[in-house]
Amino acid sequence: MDIMKGKKGIIFGVSNSHGIAYGIAKQLYESGADIAFTYANETMEKRVRPIAEEMNSKLILECDVTNEEQISKVFAEYEKTYGELDFMVHAVAFANREDLTGEFINTSKEGWDLAMGVSAYSLVSLSRAARPLMKNGGSILAMTYLGSEKMVCNYNIMAVAKAALECSARYLADNMGKENIRVNCISAGPIKTLAASGIGGFGKSLKAAVLKAPLKRNVTTEEVGKTALYLLSDLSSAVTGEVVHVDCGCHSVYTSMDEMEKLCAE
Repeated sequence: MDIMKGKKGIIFGVSNSHGIAYGIAKQLYESGADIAFTYANETMEKRVRPIAEEMNSKLILECDVTNEEQISKVFAEYEKTYGELDFMVHAVAFANREDLTGEFINTSKEGWDLAMGVSAYSLVSLSRAARPLMKNGGSILAMTYLGSEKMVCNYNIMAVAKAALECSARYLADNMGKENIRVNCISAGPIKTLAASGIGGFGKSLKAAVLKAPLKRNVTTEEVGKTALYLLSDLSSAVTGEVVHVDCGCHSVYTSMDEMEKLCAE
């Protein structure tokens, strides 16, 4: 299936071959897309470059998404190499480890600013830079999580950042809709990734999701990638400003029978 044949884009946030961003990149590549990759720093380059080379990328660049000058340079290099931009994936998030455990009330101002800047404002910065290159329209996709809508233990400041990310996506969708640029989010269920391991008690979240989800299992990176492929392709040409849940139905359930039985047994 070559639904992305002839499409060119850039992914921010691939860090290893086990993460959600990799799952998205793999689906795009196998569907014919030409993908540029970025990495956050020299340490991350060692992980990202082999993946980018595996997918025959023409461009692999360092990009600190909080650095406006570096963002401008990345898109300038992208334009030289690829010309126009058809899609962009924002899979970037970060918070201090100490802000992902314990009580949210103890979040520091520095921790708040860091998480919001990297995880939410960067979508605005990257979209602003991508806009001029999407001359024939395009699709922008960001990654979020159910913690943006409901309290999830230990998700803390990242939950607030994801809520800001989702709201930003709606405003960006409105700003750029007249140019046929679509902006959507995927709210993926918990997946055992390197990034998720920094959240306190994440292993228990995985087990809790299985009890709650109507499909009685956790989602995979491949399944998230397939939904991303839909949202980044012309198949979703009338979808924008949306948050699509890919979580085996977890978001739709308050309390499952499995949870009730487990609680009663205790």
